[in-house]
Amino acid sequence: MPAAPGRAPHPAELAALQRTVGNAAVTRRLQRLEDPGVREQARAHAADPVSHGEWGTFREDMAQAGFSRDVTEIAWQLVLGGIAEQGQLNDEAMARFTERQAQRDHRASNSWYQELVKVVGDYLEIDTPTLALWSGGRELSDYARGKGHTPLEATAFGAVVDRLALTPDWMLKTPMWNVLSKAFVSRARGPVHIFLRAYNPESVLIAQEVPQLRVVMALDPAVRLVWHPVYATEDGSLMEITGRLGLAPDAPCSGRDECVRILYDYLRLVHDPANPHSQRAHAEMSAHLAANGTPQ
Repeated sequence: MPAAPGRAPHPAELAALQRTVGNAAVTRRLQRLEDPGVREQARAHAADPVSHGEWGTFREDMAQAGFSRDVTEIAWQLVLGGIAEQGQLNDEAMARFTERQAQRDHRASNSWYQELVKVVGDYLEIDTPTLALWSGGRELSDYARGKGHTPLEATAFGAVVDRLALTPDWMLKTPMWNVLSKAFVSRARGPVHIFLRAYNPESVLIAQEVPQLRVVMALDPAVRLVWHPVYATEDGSLMEITGRLGLAPDAPCSGRDECVRILYDYLRLVHDPANPHSQRAHAEMSAHLAANGTPQ
């Protein structure tokens, strides 16, 4: 039986996790590396998965979401194993590649995360007619969900992992989300609503998710992209920008270029510099325009 919250795991439970995916040899190899701090802690958790402080929360949330005990144990082992391995992949990515997408691809080659998708892939299905993607702040995920769409963080497995810290080093877990996102996008079967608050051509959305969606669209005419330029007002609420540079509850665009133009025009011409909720979006837009030699 799973350990109850607040008590030490039963030896049989620990043994079950340790043998789940046969990673003992890999864990020992990782332990021989002498990286300090967070990476050392990650290796320790990979070797002893139930010692991680969030194991109980993960187990309970997975059970509530309908996952079996076997899937829960395997997924947890793979998540922690992936975090332990990710540091070395991040170092290799920076040492071997200069192009950002090549670096991202190498970081996402984490075999633990790839195996994780095989285990939980069926739990990335959406529970609404439309799938949602976003870029420009985590609050956009909740905004999309409120609009009736399903972002990755609202899927059965995504919602469980989204509630966990896992590690204080986000660079060790971001590649996991990129791998999950790729599997999530491949499941598009109808309109995909994209909520954009800041445009970054090297973001996961633009560099990975949208190109993959183009492939899906070529195979399934029902899949199309619906873009939404989003702005955070002075009170922090999110609104969509219309073609006339007004704000409305819903203002879909016909394509990416129109969405980006509207977003940039609003940030350049209408945005109040004193609005703290959109300062980052304005700064990113300004930096991107300056890098391209475009007057601001």
